Amino acid sequence: MDSPQVKSFAVWDYVVFAALFVISSGIGVFFAIKERKKATSREFLVGGRQMSFGPVALSLTASFMSAVTVLGTPSEVYRFGASFLIFFITYAFVIIFTSELFLPVFYRSGITSTYEYLQLRFNKPVRYAATVIYIVQTILYTGVVVYAPALALNQVTGFDLWGSVFATGIVCTFYCTLGGLKAVVWTDAFQMVVMIVGFLTVLIQGSAHAGGLHIVLERASNGSRLNIFDFDVDPLRRHTFWTITVGGTFTWLGIYGVNQSTIQRCISCKTEKHAKLALYFNLLGLWIILVCAVFSGLIMYSHFRDCDPWTSGIISAPDQLIPYFVMEIFATMPGLPGLFVACAFSGTLSTVAASINALATVTFEDFVKCCFPHLSDKLSTWISKGLCLLFGVICTSMAVAASLMGSVLQAALSIHGMCGGPMLGLFSLGILFPFVNWKGALGGILTGITLSFWVAIGGLVYPAPDSKTLPLPLSTDQCVPSNFTASGSQVLYGRPAIADMWYSLSYLYYSAVGCVGCIASGVIISLTTGYQNGKDIQPLLIRPVCNLFCFWSKKYKTLCWCGVQHDSGTEQENLENGSAWKQAAESVLQDDLRRESLAPVPGCDPKDKSYTNMALEKITHF
Repeated sequence: MDSPQVKSFAVWDYVVFAALFVISSGIGVFFAIKERKKATSREFLVGGRQMSFGPVALSLTASFMSAVTVLGTPSEVYRFGASFLIFFITYAFVIIFTSELFLPVFYRSGITSTYEYLQLRFNKPVRYAATVIYIVQTILYTGVVVYAPALALNQVTGFDLWGSVFATGIVCTFYCTLGGLKAVVWTDAFQMVVMIVGFLTVLIQGSAHAGGLHIVLERASNGSRLNIFDFDVDPLRRHTFWTITVGGTFTWLGIYGVNQSTIQRCISCKTEKHAKLALYFNLLGLWIILVCAVFSGLIMYSHFRDCDPWTSGIISAPDQLIPYFVMEIFATMPGLPGLFVACAFSGTLSTVAASINALATVTFEDFVKCCFPHLSDKLSTWISKGLCLLFGVICTSMAVAASLMGSVLQAALSIHGMCGGPMLGLFSLGILFPFVNWKGALGGILTGITLSFWVAIGGLVYPAPDSKTLPLPLSTDQCVPSNFTASGSQVLYGRPAIADMWYSLSYLYYSAVGCVGCIASGVIISLTTGYQNGKDIQPLLIRPVCNLFCFWSKKYKTLCWCGVQHDSGTEQENLENGSAWKQAAESVLQDDLRRESLAPVPGCDPKDKSYTNMALEKITHF
């Protein structure tokens, strides 16, 4: 197949693109110099827990609205329609559940790694199992995020493939290792601005090129791209209202609710109120990026409605559609193609940096400090920096394997579903089910992982037929004739019966399968082996969600919490008595962690109705 005949990068494109890397690296150098006297691992990994909500909100949005979104979502809309807008509802559910259910538990317990919670609630084997799963998940996902945009841009713009892969890895590793979490957060904030500006240039120029937004919408409607709401309950359908709202909520809750990368940023905030504000302002960012990506896909369809470059053989993969489109509409405007490439790589840089920082944190907190609990602050900081460097190399190397994973968006969400769903189920067992014991937790996570990997790998080997994915028609009527062979209808040979049922499940349900499987098996195993004694569980490790349903009866509240002393008086007493909580937590950890790793539970400020990092304030004012 011939390579795309498109305009190559001009000098100004390279200048704009290079500026992104220079500024990102400069932020890392700035924080390395500014924070050089604060040589503690806590300062390096969680920013001293003194961040405000603004930059954290931008960082959260940039980290999870990666190049997967910039390249993948417009392509999905182009091929399958604007049903992706339903994620507007999904994101709202996810942020509400995260901020009101999971965040308060993690923030108030004073942990640094989310997996510390699992040791406090269950035991060390559960914690280590979850940490290993998270590390594998994050490395796989980061490989997709690094490789996919580099490949798409290489094949369309001639941008060097491995040069961009290694440049991404080197720059991210550089500013993560130098500046720690503060550098990551502020660089993400800058990259978020670049992403929005890049999208806006495409929207403005693309709409003008088409003759106005009303023309775009009219053409999209004629091409069935605006049929957003499909209420078919068939779980095998790729995108319906139910797969996106239900399956998407499970998938993104696994990403947001219990993911170390998200929680690490939230617990770096100076108060719980700031952490919640960061999540809610981040929701606005998610909505803005989603709308920009969907409209970019519609504008792209309007432009290519009579000559689809993918089916005509001009490009070789759907992920190359948006870069190809950009190179066409900005053909006479040097610098703007470079701005869009910077937009795509901003998403890559922010996601990779977040992953590297989170991987270094969980490895240091969950393994290094457990084995060497008496490390000095200086040595701890150097080890943290070394871990950032190590994971930067691993994540960059992992990009090679990403070429085998197919569609960038589906691959990324499938990875999160396979690992994030069972992890969501594990934390839900700990927070929502007080009677679940460590055997149920360990059995649950293993069952959830087995189920989610089974269905996801089966779906990779036996792709769902077009009758379930329902791609919309694409035209090549006005394409210049070229030497290509049109792909015929998909003929499926030797498919087992399970392939058309279980393996054809929508990829958005992978997370739900893992989560529900984990919870169900965890509950059954706990009831079979003897449930957890509620008196042994610290109240702050549980969220009294059932109080909403049992508000009329103190008896039923007590019954639902299985002996956990979770009435308001006891909880308030525990919040105010930080030393008591610290002693209880240390007895659970049995001195495996350093005393400083379990800071007292943040104090309650009745005026602010929030929780602050009291232990840190004492250290600061010492």
